[in-house]
Amino acid sequence: MLRTLQPELLDALPPDHPAALHNRRDLRLTNRAMGNFRWFLRTLPPFLRPAEPVLELGAGTGELGRALHQRTVALDGLDRWPRPPDWPAARAWLETDLLTFPAYADYPVIIGNLIFHQFSEAELAALGAKLRAHTRLIVACEPARRRIFQILFATFAPLLGANYVSRHDAHVSIAAGFRGDELPRALGLDPAHWDCRVTTGFLGAYRLVALRRA
Repeated sequence: MLRTLQPELLDALPPDHPAALHNRRDLRLTNRAMGNFRWFLRTLPPFLRPAEPVLELGAGTGELGRALHQRTVALDGLDRWPRPPDWPAARAWLETDLLTFPAYADYPVIIGNLIFHQFSEAELAALGAKLRAHTRLIVACEPARRRIFQILFATFAPLLGANYVSRHDAHVSIAAGFRGDELPRALGLDPAHWDCRVTTGFLGAYRLVALRRA
């Protein structure tokens, strides 16, 4: 199954569109089923240094960031969507495009949940060049690119009340997901300088922890 990119319907909707609001509900269920937030809460904190700044790419509605903030993680959010009303007052929200964001040097730790798969190989290479210059830790959770996960989602999505946006975007997201060492290679993380650990969850989560070697 070759990696293919197609536009996601959510990207064409304003944040307050009813279909976008329903999609957020579906994403909460998807993240819960895949265990994504639990994995970040378990995996990220042991790698962090005291008060170390963390930037979440594609922070969306801010749910993961708020959960990590409660664990005293000093996390700022970056997204093209507006700042969520319940985003922690003490933390920054950067409403911008991650590909043109100029201040990666301020964040030694980068995380992303279901965001890297939205970009082409060339875009990932350009992003990776920015991250490699300053970042010491990258933690990411993405779709695992396997047809069985498309079939499983298509089977169970109607039972969960997923709308047309969620059903479409899940299918194309899985097709744009990753296998093996594809994501660290796309970001240009040389094994001579980066210790990269990739695992795949039972329900389709592709997980990367990349730590710069001392």
